Amino acid sequence: MPSRTSLSLPEDVRKRLQVLGEDGSSDEDHVKEKLKLVQDFLHVDAQDQLTSLEDQMKKSEISMEVYISKVKALLGKELHLENGSHTDEVEQNGKANGFTNGSQKDENSEDVTMNVKDEEEAVKSPTASKRKGGQKRKANSDTKKSPASSRVTRNAGKQPTIMSMFSKVQKRKSEDLNVEATNGQNEVTNEEDDVEEVQEEKRLKVESDEKAAPGKSASEITKPVSTAKTPPPKCTDCKQYLDDSDLKFFQGDPDTALDEPEMLTDERLSLFDSNEDGFESYDDLPQHKITNFSVYDKRGHLCPFDSGLIEKNIELYFSCVVKPIYDDNPCLDGGVPAKKLGPINAWWITGFDGGEKALIGFTTAFADYILMQSSEEYAPIFAVMQEKIYMSKIVVEFLQKNPDASYEDLLNKIETTVPPAGLNFNCFTEDTLLRHAQFVVEQVESYDEAGDQDEQPIIVTPCMRDLIKLAGVTLGKRRAARRQAIRHPTKIEKDNKGPTKATTTTLVYQIFDTFFSDQIEQNDKDSGAIKRQRCGVCEVCQSPDCGKCPACKDMIKFGGSGKSRQACKQRRCPNLAVKEAEDDENVEEEDVPVKPKKVSNAKRKKQTQCKLTWIGENVQTEGKKRYYRKVSVNDEELEVGDCVSVSSEDPTMPLYLAKIASLWEDNNGKMFHAHWFLRGTNTVLGESSDPLELVLVDECEDMQLNYVQGKVNVMYKAPSDNWFMEGGMDKEIKVIEDDGKSFFYQFWYDTDYARFETPPKTTQSEDSKFKFCCSCARVKEREEQETPRVFEPLLDKDYDSKALYALASFRGDQFKVGNGVYLRPDCFNFSVKPASPVKRSHRKEDVDEDVYPEYYRKSSDYIKGSNQDAPEPFRIGRIKEILCHRRSNGKPDTSQVKLRLYKFYRPENTHKGVKASYHTDVNQLYWSDEEVTVSMTEVLGRCQVEYAEDLNESVQDYSSGGPDRFYFLEAYNAKSKGFEDPPNHVRSAVNKGKGKGKGKGKGKGKAAQEQQDSQNEQTLKVPKYRTLDVFSGCGGLSEGFHQAGMNETLWAIEMWEPAAQAFRLNNPGTTVFTEDCNVLLKLVMSGEKTNSLGQKLPQKGDVEMMCGGPPCQGFSGMNRFNSRTYSKFKNSLVVSYLSYCDYYRPKFFLLENVRNFVSFKSSMVLKLTLRCLVRMGYQCTFGVLQAGQYGVAQTRRRAIILAAAPGEKLPRYPEPLHVFAPRACSLSVAVDEKKYVSNVTRGNGGIYRTITVRDTMSDLPEIRNGAASLEISYNGEPQSWFQRQIRGTQYQPILRDHICKDMSALVEGRMRRIPLAPGSDWRDLPNIEVRLRDGTMTKKLRFSHADKKNGRSGTGALRGVCTCSAGNPCDPADRQFNTLVPWCLPHTGNRHNHWAGLYGRLEWDGFFSTTVTNPEPMGKQGRVLHPEQHRVVSVRECARSQGFPDTYRFFGNILDKHRQVGNAVPPPLSRAIGLELKKCVMQRLKEEQESETVKQEKMEVTD
Repeated sequence: MPSRTSLSLPEDVRKRLQVLGEDGSSDEDHVKEKLKLVQDFLHVDAQDQLTSLEDQMKKSEISMEVYISKVKALLGKELHLENGSHTDEVEQNGKANGFTNGSQKDENSEDVTMNVKDEEEAVKSPTASKRKGGQKRKANSDTKKSPASSRVTRNAGKQPTIMSMFSKVQKRKSEDLNVEATNGQNEVTNEEDDVEEVQEEKRLKVESDEKAAPGKSASEITKPVSTAKTPPPKCTDCKQYLDDSDLKFFQGDPDTALDEPEMLTDERLSLFDSNEDGFESYDDLPQHKITNFSVYDKRGHLCPFDSGLIEKNIELYFSCVVKPIYDDNPCLDGGVPAKKLGPINAWWITGFDGGEKALIGFTTAFADYILMQSSEEYAPIFAVMQEKIYMSKIVVEFLQKNPDASYEDLLNKIETTVPPAGLNFNCFTEDTLLRHAQFVVEQVESYDEAGDQDEQPIIVTPCMRDLIKLAGVTLGKRRAARRQAIRHPTKIEKDNKGPTKATTTTLVYQIFDTFFSDQIEQNDKDSGAIKRQRCGVCEVCQSPDCGKCPACKDMIKFGGSGKSRQACKQRRCPNLAVKEAEDDENVEEEDVPVKPKKVSNAKRKKQTQCKLTWIGENVQTEGKKRYYRKVSVNDEELEVGDCVSVSSEDPTMPLYLAKIASLWEDNNGKMFHAHWFLRGTNTVLGESSDPLELVLVDECEDMQLNYVQGKVNVMYKAPSDNWFMEGGMDKEIKVIEDDGKSFFYQFWYDTDYARFETPPKTTQSEDSKFKFCCSCARVKEREEQETPRVFEPLLDKDYDSKALYALASFRGDQFKVGNGVYLRPDCFNFSVKPASPVKRSHRKEDVDEDVYPEYYRKSSDYIKGSNQDAPEPFRIGRIKEILCHRRSNGKPDTSQVKLRLYKFYRPENTHKGVKASYHTDVNQLYWSDEEVTVSMTEVLGRCQVEYAEDLNESVQDYSSGGPDRFYFLEAYNAKSKGFEDPPNHVRSAVNKGKGKGKGKGKGKGKAAQEQQDSQNEQTLKVPKYRTLDVFSGCGGLSEGFHQAGMNETLWAIEMWEPAAQAFRLNNPGTTVFTEDCNVLLKLVMSGEKTNSLGQKLPQKGDVEMMCGGPPCQGFSGMNRFNSRTYSKFKNSLVVSYLSYCDYYRPKFFLLENVRNFVSFKSSMVLKLTLRCLVRMGYQCTFGVLQAGQYGVAQTRRRAIILAAAPGEKLPRYPEPLHVFAPRACSLSVAVDEKKYVSNVTRGNGGIYRTITVRDTMSDLPEIRNGAASLEISYNGEPQSWFQRQIRGTQYQPILRDHICKDMSALVEGRMRRIPLAPGSDWRDLPNIEVRLRDGTMTKKLRFSHADKKNGRSGTGALRGVCTCSAGNPCDPADRQFNTLVPWCLPHTGNRHNHWAGLYGRLEWDGFFSTTVTNPEPMGKQGRVLHPEQHRVVSVRECARSQGFPDTYRFFGNILDKHRQVGNAVPPPLSRAIGLELKKCVMQRLKEEQESETVKQEKMEVTD
């Protein structure tokens, strides 16, 4: 093709073309506009081609798309030609790159055309663009030798560190800037070689890149994908997208601007008299201030200087006005305009000037420059820099004061901080934090480096770990790059507002201090050898030891002693520290498979050679057994009731210990019956137990006497008579001296449930006293209860096939005809087949992957918070007959007790399905005439079902009388699918125990009988226990106990003022102490009656019940204790709380905590807590409960430790009331490989259906994002049973606290686009540009990298957003902001379960995830969007998810209120526990009453 002349485009057309390049309009518009502009200047043949294309399109021979793409290619050719010839021209003129003469015209035109060329080529061929562009640029750069660029190798030696901000330090000079600057003239010649070398280096690099590229693309093509899409072209220097509307060009220098060497000798800066030696007489570089600056790469693109470009040796230049160092005024007067200073070798930060703004500086080969004010065009870029510096200052200061803060707390801090005046931004958002995460974390690392060796680094705080995970931060990057440690002479003063040193009683102190310090040292020794110090992968691990820090100086290779064995300070691996902290916390929801240990049933014992003789005559003979009272074993006298040791076959096992229950001789020889003790160390206490303490267990066996090794002394340590007043007096941790033969016991122990209880009293008759074993008696009693028994045969009902009875007993319950019973859901079915909710997959198949690029991540059908797997509640039947089938001989077979039942339908079992249950009460049933026969062993318990019309009280009063009360108003006929009046015979249940029609009227009718029972209970008035609530928060625990009618909270301690105020609002009669619990205990223990505010302090003997949930920060991980975490534990609030218990000795004690409390530090925290209670003399146990099973629509597992004083009964854990999602109900706990469960017998079953989000909040009026009206009206009636309960009986028209957080414009824009379907979250967001409510536009997220794990999309598009998705280190230049799809989520999604649930909506039929203290769509618990409204959940909605009544008040601003709600114990959970405590008290009172009557009767008899 003959060479053609170039297009000569006029200046204004060029300008327009440039503007077009920056405009984000669509392809079609773009091409048409371009065509209009250049049509008249095209060559003739090009114009002919255009006309023919237009004809083809008009005749519909080609489509619009083809037309556009052909026109685009044609214009590309033409403009490319123009561009090429233009560049040649520049090169011939020898202009460096259009900047040197400041001739603006050249510079602009070159850049415009280059931009256009890149774009056009990219369209034509994906690979060509890379290659041709690369070649071209290489050629350019070879000829452009910048005249005065003394290139010093740039390292990150001067990289910024935030610590400089905390001190006003003189900025450190980089030692490796070996500046050999001479004056401007002879400079050029010396520097030529350097420049050559640098160019050579770059050439090699470019070439190797080019070689690599084709190989890559080939391997990518082998994947079967539809046409691959290429990412838009990027500038090879500044890495910005060439088609980005935000890409700006430097607008050129004024004609008066000087070059760097010339400018530095200008007398206006008056620091140099131009002496002959040039600058060499100065050790340091001169320093100046600069204002009105812009930073750009060599193509003139304005670009940030802090995104890693300088560190990658990309040349960045700046133009500015230079002022003398002493001039603080940023205006241009008195300054020297300078052009193209640089390239920049390093940038740095020094302290916050006057406490607010940091000083930022550049270093070039000639001078240091401190930045003042940027030019107008550079301001947006510079603002981002200032923002991140200020941001890291906030974060470091916040974390120092709040090491236990969560990610949500940090967000709250950032969003409520007002940036200082004079910075170019007005608020911080989550997007800002994630955008600058890498920098912020690096500053935190450098802060940690400067800290003390034994201080916990703040990089491992929960908040930083979450940020690192979410934003995908690479740790250790900066440190490896820096050559020398930066000194941080000053540190922010620690704010000592946290809790003080724990106040402890002597007993508690000794258990935690002396006893345990040996263990810790041992652990430290044991784990010393195996502790891994580094991950070996990150840059820090791979860098050499620095040789300068104290650790290195001690190393043998640097001439030290080698004793300290510390790692080089520069090489402390950040990944490992964070990973350790992570491992420490992750004991996940799912159950750990546990290998249950074999308990002593198979004691492998060893016989001994011994001399055996009976002493005295046999006292009793039974068959072949002759019983004796005493025996001599090896000349040692033993009698019934003595204790002996038995040695094990395994010599490493300690001796087994047993009590002799009886002695006899029979065919097997001389025998004894051993009732075993269990050593304390074999209980849940493990190694924390007193080595001499034993517990009674129900295990016994017959043994030959020659197994006995010898006699031991086992004493029963009974609680003293004055036990309640002896709190805090125990000085000695030892109970008895260790003489090798003495032991003691206080408790009977249940090995399955880990319950320590007062040994049961057993009465034995005179005649069995030589053969009585209380273990056998109890085991037998339990077996009895497990077997159904029948009584009172009904003789007037005589059938050949069956015998009928009026009464049966099973598991300690009595059942009569007419009683209601619970059965498992699989015991019978109904005639109506329910419209079962089909497990539909929520995945859509036909998704446009270009619009929804992240949808492919939704591969699993499991939706968090969904009730699809929730079981059905128990079936309920009414007993029609109790029967046994007759055997062939006509005798009834009483071993097989059967029940004939009438089935009750629940509303959801009728043809109306689940929707019917939503409006009805959870305890409402329908009578039916359908019958079924079941085995008595299927029965789970007894309940009361009444016909509502027969009640003597309102349905509400009846229902609130207790959990097991149901009612029905109608009968359901499955055949006709109709509701009708129930038949007469069921109306008043009179057919009880008398055969049909015997008892007239209501005489001994069922309701009457039950009422009699309840009247008996009424006479036993349960006194309300005086309660102290420690760490009370806003009062969730107390509220539930009050509802149970168990106690009155007279005192509460809560350090956080807003929560304390909330407690006061709801409990006006309570004395609330707003101070440190340690201070209060100290006062009381030193005899004070009031505190400094004059509030009366509870005294010993005042407190009958104590409850509370001490925070566990500082030692809450899973790994074993080490010295640091142990000293934190010793000073923790758990220890203070146990000391409260020891001092006050309440009758009941409850400790509530997170589920993992029982697993912290290999369960050591749990063991020590129980150990303390056992030593004080408390009966105690532990368990994990799921709040969702007690009537809230929320999963919240909590560890509960219960303790009861001697003389009280130790409560059991409440049986679940509501069924709940099984995934959330793994409640067993593994301690030392043994699995413990709480005493709940009904497992995951429940008597009521599950409570859903719809039940919880469907009646609340609609509100907007940021709604702030504290009081509004309900606008409607309650819809569901839950809503009727929660609104309460008093009519209250005002709804309080239905307010929600105001989320930023970007977050709101995202929420608005999350679909309403169940399971929707961020992966459903469209990747589009939208206008936000603040008027700004979002950008599209660009996928510009291959993704090793996920390949390409169905349309052939790339899926990676960062170089790391292909397995390379992250590149800071890849970060993107202000996109609807948050960049950080696809960035780190592959390693975090695709961040399922972030920006997730609640599901109407599902439940809340654990209610958090601050609902954040990207927080730990991201499912916080309302099911239908575009906002996060409101305070009232959260309060309802916790089960707080609507009348409950919270205090403070919206975040205070969220925190009060999120930290609380759900009242329905504490109410269920309160009712169990109440049962224990009732039982004790009943027993006391009975023994009282027995005494009375005896006295009367003796009279």
